[in-house]
Amino acid sequence: MMANHITQISRDDLEDLREAFDKIDIDKSGFVSDFELQELFRQASFSLPGYKVREIIETFIAGDTNKDEKISFEEFVSIYQELKSKKFSETFKKTITRRDGICSFGGLSRISSEGTQHSYSDEEKVAFVNWINKALAKDPDCEHLLPMNPDDRSLFTSVLDGVLLCKMINLSQPDTIDERVINTKKLTTFRMRENLILALNSASAIGCTVVNIDPHDLMAGKPHLVLGLLWQIIKVGLFADIEISRNEDLINLLKDGETLDHLMSLSPEELLLRWVNYHLCNAGAQTISNFSEDIKDSQAYFYLLQQIATQEENEYDITVKIDMSGLSEWDLERRAELMLQQAARLDCRQFVSPQDVTSGNSKLNLAFVANLFNMHPALQRVNINDLTHIEGESKEEKTFRNWMNSLGVSPYVNHLYWGLCDGLVILQLYEKVNVPVNWKRVNQPPYHVLGGNMKKLENCNYAVELGRNVAHFSLVGIGGENINEGSPMHTLALLWQLMRRYTIQVLSDLGNGERIGDQIILNWVNTTLSQKGKDTQISSFKDKLISTSLPVIDLIDAIAPGTVKWEMVKRGERGVLKKDDKLNNAKYSVSLARKIGARVYALPDDLVEVNPKMVLTMFACLMGYGLKKANR
Repeated sequence: MMANHITQISRDDLEDLREAFDKIDIDKSGFVSDFELQELFRQASFSLPGYKVREIIETFIAGDTNKDEKISFEEFVSIYQELKSKKFSETFKKTITRRDGICSFGGLSRISSEGTQHSYSDEEKVAFVNWINKALAKDPDCEHLLPMNPDDRSLFTSVLDGVLLCKMINLSQPDTIDERVINTKKLTTFRMRENLILALNSASAIGCTVVNIDPHDLMAGKPHLVLGLLWQIIKVGLFADIEISRNEDLINLLKDGETLDHLMSLSPEELLLRWVNYHLCNAGAQTISNFSEDIKDSQAYFYLLQQIATQEENEYDITVKIDMSGLSEWDLERRAELMLQQAARLDCRQFVSPQDVTSGNSKLNLAFVANLFNMHPALQRVNINDLTHIEGESKEEKTFRNWMNSLGVSPYVNHLYWGLCDGLVILQLYEKVNVPVNWKRVNQPPYHVLGGNMKKLENCNYAVELGRNVAHFSLVGIGGENINEGSPMHTLALLWQLMRRYTIQVLSDLGNGERIGDQIILNWVNTTLSQKGKDTQISSFKDKLISTSLPVIDLIDAIAPGTVKWEMVKRGERGVLKKDDKLNNAKYSVSLARKIGARVYALPDDLVEVNPKMVLTMFACLMGYGLKKANR
């Protein structure tokens, strides 16, 4: 394979290599796959850049007499010996360095250039480990992973089999993944990869940006990607209830002369800041303007904790006395520790260490405050009868919002209509569906108060113009002012056509540019079902049979045989299903579709209620998967 002059290794080194190999060889087959080689070297404390690993793999495969692309322990030891030889040791070096809590490592992703240095925060790793250890402590499916050690790299290897990621997604957004679909036993490389595909597609469906992450990255335990994905998943859960329709007591945060619409337009971060200042004002303390510089002395946190404890004693007769003596401590790190000891009395010592407070780590302090709010909002009860009823976002609105956020639009869309009123996000979506945008025509924030809305309106007019003249959307009766004013009917009409084009785009690519219409998708569905002997034909995307999810499940079985566990599927008597059975089938089918690799944004309710728009996207995604598989 490589060279002569092979370095001999000691018995101790050999035992270390065996231990590293066994950690990767989870199914105890005696082999690891070629794509696991980089993580295997890392486990053996011999980290290599991605391009070097690929060179080794190519050389190995060329000389692999079995042509199975599997690496035995003996073959791994041979590769390791040659790499340790003098000829090769000069070309490799340790790639991990540590500096002030920041870890850097060399490596390649598909979007980075050779030699790129990625870095990650050791503080974030520790915070996430502690949060996950507590959140999933009682989950039997995570017993093989937890508790993780916050002081080593176990977080990055914990995502290898996909189970933890799936569980974290369900923790943040319950019922996103049907847990019957998660592989928890006999975790071969293939079954772990299935879990990771399921996790990534499900993360996308709840609004996480995963466009530059694939299962290989997670199996390799790339720290910056693992931490980035986990932060997005954790944040979705932390922010879920920081929204007025979910917590109407937030109306207490209205300022004099302010409209409810303006309060509802605020992001979760802005609402949290306002919540903290609401309590600080009640305490007669200095308010803050950020979660970095302004909280370093812990003063705001002491008064916040005191106000929470006072409110809960008044409202619920729960007595927790906050010891404020820590404010007299001159050493800020010691003061932060005393403050966190008080937070622990409210069961809210999470995400931050004293050093994270005194250094002003804005991300972790935001998480600390969000968790504190979720546990103890300490707001007065609002008599909602005195106010207009607050409607939460519809399922359709949530689906559109998660879809666009998963594509990485900026800024993140917290509220569908207020987030689109300046046209910028819509224009970014056009680029995602290959509609060119002349950014010289686009007004960028910050918008001046005087004439600012006119600038936003110009962007919206341009967005409608592109839809009509370039994308050839049907936008009858829709003008830029409708988007600018946040008209639900008009905004949803434009978004649907953008999402439909995005979904169909992959089919056109697979079909050599052929324009794909609804009838082509419908014909493909029925043809595929009939070819596999299925009798669940559908007449349209409004067919009532779709409410049972049986056509979807049969289609998944047709294009990915062996995926469906038929004992999980309800068929009913004479094809008649109860509502609960329909919902169970729908949950199962959506998760199955994501598990095989279809990036599905439709919700189970869309199938049960036969929402034709979302049903179309479901079948289109499955068609895309089926055609890709056929073209391999």
